[in-house]
Amino acid sequence: MSRQPWQVSRRGFLKGSSAVMGGLVLSTWLPGFIPDSVAAEATAAGRLGDQTPRGYGAYVRVGHDGKVTVISPKIEMGQGTHTGIAMMVAEELEVRLADVSIEDAPPDSELYADSIMQFQATGGSTSTRHAWQPLREAGATARLLLIQAAAQQWSVGPAQCEAREGVVYGPGERQAGYGELVDLASTLPLPTSVTLKTPDQFRLIGTPARRIDTPNKVNGKALFTIDLQVPDMLVASSLTCPVYGGTLKSVDASAARQVPGVRDVVTLDNAVAVTATNYWACQQGLKALKIEWDLGEHAGISSPELDAALQQASSADGVVAHSSGDVAAALEAASSRFEAVYEQAFLSHSPLEPMTCVAHVRADGCDLWVGTQVPVFAQQTAASITGLKPEQVVVHNQLIGGAFGRRLDYDFITQAVAIARQVSYPIKLIWSREEDMTHDMYRPHYVDRLTAALDAAGKPQAWQHRIAGASVLARYMGSLPENGVDGDAVEVAIDPIYALDSLQVNYIREEPKVIPVSWWRGVGPLRSTLALECFIDELAHNAGKDPVDYRLALMDKHPRAQAVLKLAAEKADWQTPLPAGQGRGIAVSAVFGSFVATVVELEMQADKGIRIKRLVSAIDCGLVTNPTSVLAQIEGGTLFGLSASLFNEITIEQGRVQQRNFNTYRQLRIGEAPGVEVHIVPSTESPGGVGETGTALIGPALLNALAAASGERLRRLPLSRAGYFPV
Repeated sequence: MSRQPWQVSRRGFLKGSSAVMGGLVLSTWLPGFIPDSVAAEATAAGRLGDQTPRGYGAYVRVGHDGKVTVISPKIEMGQGTHTGIAMMVAEELEVRLADVSIEDAPPDSELYADSIMQFQATGGSTSTRHAWQPLREAGATARLLLIQAAAQQWSVGPAQCEAREGVVYGPGERQAGYGELVDLASTLPLPTSVTLKTPDQFRLIGTPARRIDTPNKVNGKALFTIDLQVPDMLVASSLTCPVYGGTLKSVDASAARQVPGVRDVVTLDNAVAVTATNYWACQQGLKALKIEWDLGEHAGISSPELDAALQQASSADGVVAHSSGDVAAALEAASSRFEAVYEQAFLSHSPLEPMTCVAHVRADGCDLWVGTQVPVFAQQTAASITGLKPEQVVVHNQLIGGAFGRRLDYDFITQAVAIARQVSYPIKLIWSREEDMTHDMYRPHYVDRLTAALDAAGKPQAWQHRIAGASVLARYMGSLPENGVDGDAVEVAIDPIYALDSLQVNYIREEPKVIPVSWWRGVGPLRSTLALECFIDELAHNAGKDPVDYRLALMDKHPRAQAVLKLAAEKADWQTPLPAGQGRGIAVSAVFGSFVATVVELEMQADKGIRIKRLVSAIDCGLVTNPTSVLAQIEGGTLFGLSASLFNEITIEQGRVQQRNFNTYRQLRIGEAPGVEVHIVPSTESPGGVGETGTALIGPALLNALAAASGERLRRLPLSRAGYFPV
């Protein structure tokens, strides 16, 4: 049986890691997704004995110095996941947070596949949800083994011993540091089960903790890929065909080779790269190139025809993603109907650190230094380009200087390896801001068409929801499932928090062809929440009802959603009247396993000028590991989404992306950014996601606030498209 791309030898990893690490190394397993063929092959090959692979391995190492290292299955990209994971382990292992350090996991989907996303990746607000159980189990297992080692050494029962702050205490004032016990502990059999702490026993989880990665980011010691220096390395920059799908026809590099510092000019099928001693020389070399492109079949496509095609597609039936009750009969019998069409623009990720990858290709191997959300895919693309075996490709994962979903793709890694294999030295590929923005993997343009059947009081009895747009899932995985539904595109829409007797959701796939698409911070829950929360707000106003009261009456089956809605409204003084020209808008949703509500209060100024006075959010994300991170993520996610809602869209002219830098793809400025009030609902439920929740709610809350303040109901973002601007 041939080996699949995600497979890496578990036995090989354990053998190598044990030899290098020393001390006590632990693995715990959480049932997750792993293809049956992988399990069958592993068992047949005798790699795992009687143990079937479970898809996720959480590793904890206790060194001879008593320090703890956690091999994190999740990458740190500013969301605070390393701190949360360290807190989980420290809590159960009974060590101080300061004694825990983090290392990123190597590419290995067999060990580190996320059971929610079903592959090794960081994204989708899954880090805490996925790691919560196995990481704590790993810490608890280590503690138990160290206590057993101490008890055996002292010839006492384990129940007579207790672990605190990296030390095991026994009867008669005996004590031993973890480092003294690891050798004996590593020889003991793993327990078949461990008892985890209950929330009332937590001493660290749930308390505000400083991010463990912050000090080095503040003092400049933290290195991102763009900062790295590898021996004998040169810098590389590239120009890719400005029209997606086009190719390189010819290039005259004679002038570029005369630029001081330029070393080589490398050609690819659709790009040209220059290597040089520094980034400036690379850029001057690129400017000196005389390039002729074959722009291909997409060179004549512009935004108006993409818009028209998507609008037309949104009226088709597509495929049924969800059907309950009888929508057709409900519409026929309705006292009235209400229809609305919402549009969401193409969006760029444009992280602060543009796409950057250090690659060194040799005959016997390849090293990658890169910040990536998908280390296995990085390894696989390098193997494919070089012809090497996956195990010959070493991925050194780096801190990520912003991603928002962009580094779930690996096109820039593919390009870096393709360049590096043509030269004899390591290269650091750095895309310019213009290259990064015009060759992104964009959040798709969507059209949502909703029709509701209303009773005499204006309450919805049923609605039909048509969702038209490109399929990120199909591009990423190669095809759609057999049912033809992109599950990400219809998430939230197929399971709204509002009670409906009948619901039908149709998905219509309409690809733009001229640009590639990918996930953007908030993914499916963001795109569906915008349409649903604007629609329900319009239904409330159509019925002459208060938007909060109208929502609450439809949410009896979701008390947690009701609770955050009430809390956000209370904290935002929802019932307090506002002067003319001011308004509040609200949105609530169940996203990423959490319940969130956001209120925007704004004031109209001048001719379509708006001043956002308050942003208030309430979140129930279950048990909170680090409230400091929750606050930071809701604040950051809300303002990130606010920038997009106010200013951002990608437009196409003659096949080319028109936005090239932040002067045309504007970001919220410090003076324009309102404070974000965040209120966390105490909860003992399982942890939910946080990193993208704020982004998912701000768009509809903003549109609803604008309607309340100005009387104009917009159904397409950004607001700048309709002439609105912040003051």
